[in-house]
Amino acid sequence: MPSYKSDRMFHIFNNTLLLLLSVTMVLPMLHLAAVSLSSSVYAEAKLVYLWPKGFHLGVYNSLFGMETLWRAMGVSVYITVVGTLICLALTSTLAYALSRPQMRGRGWVLKGIIVTFIFHASLIPNFLVVKAVGLDNTLWALMIPGALGAFNVILMKTFFQNLSQELYDAAKIDGCSEYGNFARMALPLSLPVVATVALFHAVAMWNSYFSALIFIRKKNLMPIQVVLRNTVMNDQLSSLAGASTLESISVTPEMMKAGIVLFATLPILIVYPFIQKYFVKGAMLGSLKE
Repeated sequence: MPSYKSDRMFHIFNNTLLLLLSVTMVLPMLHLAAVSLSSSVYAEAKLVYLWPKGFHLGVYNSLFGMETLWRAMGVSVYITVVGTLICLALTSTLAYALSRPQMRGRGWVLKGIIVTFIFHASLIPNFLVVKAVGLDNTLWALMIPGALGAFNVILMKTFFQNLSQELYDAAKIDGCSEYGNFARMALPLSLPVVATVALFHAVAMWNSYFSALIFIRKKNLMPIQVVLRNTVMNDQLSSLAGASTLESISVTPEMMKAGIVLFATLPILIVYPFIQKYFVKGAMLGSLKE
């Protein structure tokens, strides 16, 4: 009985702590939404907290009409989707090869990968390599250099190694090749780790702006995070919507910044509910019965 009470108290304390942490993460988003939906009178006086005052849709009417934002959003969606697919293709094939005991020299390859995990190339050599291979000022410069990460390779390799060897042996008896084992056995049974790596990389790609500042000079290739950074830090609202436009719809710069932050953040948040189940559910459960 004492053990049961102590466990119950622990779960209550743990759940309460996690709930408070979750609230602290949600409150800034609620505040931004409230500011962007409020009247400029209340927003400029800083009287808006977690609920809109003087409900007003002028910010979003202006945002949805900005061609620059939609173009930047399209660039971000493109590099996130294509970059994540490239990451999964390279990471899964390398991780599967490293997980197979018959691969020659896999120990040396793994040691080389771990070295890149500890030591990173500095900015100037990285820029020179990207420029030398002709990726400078293209979207490939945002997707190719970071597609293969040591952490993702090690994570996926460890998961592949935990798959039962009996499954591979049974597939080979049925005439399945090594490529078939990878495509028909390893990948379908590894959806949790594939979804995890995809989510990690997609979030990193979506939030990245430094690579675009270094490698991209064409304005039509700038992702949404660069536009957001320039708007928030450099106050470049005039490049998105003229001052006369803001005045005509009674919108303050702070309201526009709040709306742009939400505009750039919500798409990646929408993806989470569709992938989170793979973090708690194992695809291998019950797949092999002894």
